[in-house]
Amino acid sequence: MQIRSVSSTGRVRRGNRTAAARAAEPALRAGDRAPQFALPDADMEMFELADVLRSNHVVLYFYPRANTPGCTRQAADFTDREGDFAALGCVVVGVSPDDCLTLADFRDEHGLSVRLLSDEDSEICRRYGVWRKKEVDGFSKMAVLRSTFVIDRDGVVRHALYDVNPRGHAAEVLELVRAMDARNTHNGNR
Repeated sequence: MQIRSVSSTGRVRRGNRTAAARAAEPALRAGDRAPQFALPDADMEMFELADVLRSNHVVLYFYPRANTPGCTRQAADFTDREGDFAALGCVVVGVSPDDCLTLADFRDEHGLSVRLLSDEDSEICRRYGVWRKKEVDGFSKMAVLRSTFVIDRDGVVRHALYDVNPRGHAAEVLELVRAMDARNTHNGNR
């Protein structure tokens, strides 16, 4: 059944979505300010988004768990293209709810060079809208929705990609950054 309501500003709202469906909508969209944060990395050193954004674009990707096949593929693909991202003035950072020691083992075991951040309490995952309810074997649990955000030097989300497939994803994101860099060069904003 279609529901119509009028807000206090006079806008008509239509929809038949449940509260769960609304909760599953992306929290961030292109044009939004990226939530600032500081998280420890695999070496237990703090990473502050604001510090990196002063001179770089950032690809911030969220993944469910270290050492799973999809997460390993995604991290390895970003590692393989890290030089290409760096040439465009872009830093790649991965975030998961794993602890720092697990991330260090993951990095070392697979020869990863992208910086991996630990969000053990999932607070940053929530702020970016990637902490979602998931059905696994008939049970509901909270987990990270594999997602990527391309953030420009001004701290603005240029691309918000939710529920991505790890296969080929790093190459797709690299093309988005290239296009963004080309637009900035064309407009004289480098």
